[in-house]
Amino acid sequence: MTAVASQAGADVRRPYPGRTAVISWIFFDWAAQPYFTLITTFVFAPYFASFVAPDAASGQALWGFATAAAGFAIALMSPVLGAIADASGRRKPWIAGFGALLVIGASAMWIGKPGDADVIPWLLLAYSVASVGVEFATVFNNAMMPTLVPPEKIGRLSGTGWATGYIGGILSLILVLGFLAANVETGRTLFGFTPLFGLDPVSHQGDRITGPLTGLWFIVFVMPMFLFTPDYPAKRPIRDALGEGLRELRQSLAGLPKQRSLALFLLANMIYTDGLVSLFAFGGIYAAGTFGWDTIRIGTFGIILAVAGTLGAWLGGKLDDALGPKRVIAGSMLILLLAIVAILLVNKDSILFVPVAPPVPGGPLFAGAAERAYIVLGCLIGAAGGPLQAASRSLLIRLAPKDRIAQYFGLFALTGKVTSFIGPLLIGAITAATASQKAGMAVLVAFFLVGLALLARVREWDNS
Repeated sequence: MTAVASQAGADVRRPYPGRTAVISWIFFDWAAQPYFTLITTFVFAPYFASFVAPDAASGQALWGFATAAAGFAIALMSPVLGAIADASGRRKPWIAGFGALLVIGASAMWIGKPGDADVIPWLLLAYSVASVGVEFATVFNNAMMPTLVPPEKIGRLSGTGWATGYIGGILSLILVLGFLAANVETGRTLFGFTPLFGLDPVSHQGDRITGPLTGLWFIVFVMPMFLFTPDYPAKRPIRDALGEGLRELRQSLAGLPKQRSLALFLLANMIYTDGLVSLFAFGGIYAAGTFGWDTIRIGTFGIILAVAGTLGAWLGGKLDDALGPKRVIAGSMLILLLAIVAILLVNKDSILFVPVAPPVPGGPLFAGAAERAYIVLGCLIGAAGGPLQAASRSLLIRLAPKDRIAQYFGLFALTGKVTSFIGPLLIGAITAATASQKAGMAVLVAFFLVGLALLARVREWDNS
């Protein structure tokens, strides 16, 4: 049986766990993905901008400021927590603790009633708490990867995890659109049903239920990981681990200039992840403001994108092992860059400056030519986003020292979050200043251009 070195860097060798442990680990992505699908992208964020906030532009700005605040908190804490986890040897307690924040914050988002300005600060606070929880839980879950499969299978494991997560997001979105969220005028869901549990369409309870549903979904589907995926026992008390972890963090930061490829990759990741997170966070809000889509239309759009994302992540994992993660990351960024530029040239009555008939209010789903163009471009974004994220964590594993992998995943999260408040902040500020969603979104082009330029200088397998 193939063996893996212990996380403490000791000489003791441990066998890789069996298929059940690996599959159970993969279910974390399934458990966490509805937060990003339902809350940050396709249902709750557009609902907030369209019905809770005074108008779509101010809603996009407020959501951007809350996302920036959560990103700043994550940036400050990620490397420290990763260092502590490496020193203590445990992952699951951290996943449980931060998973609890996700559940509490997401469930509290039920309070977001339409048109209630008084609830906006509390709603955005709940969103920030949930965002911190899901991001930190993901950091520690990612750090378990090298203990599950040999290095040559990391890319496939990462891609399979992302693809599985997308499938979970699709099913959660189908559940909401088909059985919970209804059209205000007809009172019917996408499948033509009356909402379950007597959810009121007028007060948008079908949109608001996505918060508690996300929390419950996480609790149920994260359990296999806790039950069947092995974790290393604690090596020392938390106080001792804190001191050692902080010392190792300082050493890692001091030595980073000597690890040129790793430093360049972390810098590139900092920039292009900011662009990707901002793109996903505001894509649904942008569509709602541009085309006036309701929850059912945005959610259906989300299902289509998630299918594209599932296929992209699965294919990206295979390409990762065959071509290397750097090529997958670069190709994904090129696709995203072209898609963003094209989206900025699509309006409800024009495509690339060519006039088209605008959508008919109350007409069939996506009957307008501009709407269909937006869906095609969105599919490109969905197909490229999964491989970009999956290959990024695969490349980090190739570049980082193996005995401090959680710490470097903390730094990875840091570089993915230290400027993550800048993208949403810029989008929010530019949108607020210009009252134009398009102007706010245009800033994302620069993030991918700079990320590509930095990635070109990274050498794979260079952890010297």
